[in-house]
Amino acid sequence: MTLEVEAPDPPELEFVDPNEYEDATISADGADEIDYRREDLQAFLEEGAWEEAFEEWLEDTDLEEREYEIARDLDLFAGFDFFWDDFADRVGYHAPGIPEDWQTREYHPELDTWGTVSSINAELTEFGQIVSVLLKAEYIDWEAQYEPPEDLPDFD
Repeated sequence: MTLEVEAPDPPELEFVDPNEYEDATISADGADEIDYRREDLQAFLEEGAWEEAFEEWLEDTDLEEREYEIARDLDLFAGFDFFWDDFADRVGYHAPGIPEDWQTREYHPELDTWGTVSSINAELTEFGQIVSVLLKAEYIDWEAQYEPPEDLPDFD
């Protein structure tokens, strides 16, 4: 059964050093000088990339309406972050999720099992991946500026 819901609004991308996330590492010196191109990515999300990715995600998501509503209630979709990873020539992302201490914090009254939490977290990660790939494939027309150092060994 396909989930039939409307796309939430895209997140508001703010400056966060992606290296602060446990699930993202950007290899570069001078991280405070890196252009993560969030303004460009924000515009792409608002111009349709977010809704397009959401529609693609809906076709395959395993979330049920109850689980989706929990994610909406917790405003998890607003917690996504997308940033340009020049070193890897890709759109990096950080997917929000329900923390491990959800039971002790009484995080949401409808959360009742680890299975529900895991399902929501996994599907949010999958959605982030879809957005990331779509942005790179359909919206981004710039090339990575990263130039590897000339003193790297030749492995040919």
